[in-house]
Amino acid sequence: MNILVVEDDAVSRKVMTYFVNKYGDCQTAEDGEKAVELYKHAWEQGQPYNLICMDIKLPGMDGYDTIEKIREYEAKQNIPEFKKAKVIITSGMDAGENIPKSFELGCVAFASKPIEFAQFDSLLRELQLI
Repeated sequence: MNILVVEDDAVSRKVMTYFVNKYGDCQTAEDGEKAVELYKHAWEQGQPYNLICMDIKLPGMDGYDTIEKIREYEAKQNIPEFKKAKVIITSGMDAGENIPKSFELGCVAFASKPIEFAQFDSLLRELQLI
């Protein structure tokens, strides 16, 4: 599985990467622009991401705008739904306000920080990623 962790906080990025590395190859991005660039490059190289763990609050382009750009790219490339990356929002922001918007953008789950990795593991199994 190819995984992209998008997180501006170095400690959170390192912890999340450490956790998901056991499931496949993991790359990281500190901001939305880099995430979109990596996403496009992965498709061009024939190694698309299966999972994106996306923080909402990022410098420059926030997580929501980043997801929109990724979904726009997928639409322009006519990528079928089953091949699109599954996006899980990983955020410390209020879930009540952010969950509806996350799902509108095609995210498959919202994981509140601090991440409970046993629950996150169960979520990955439920999504049939592991």
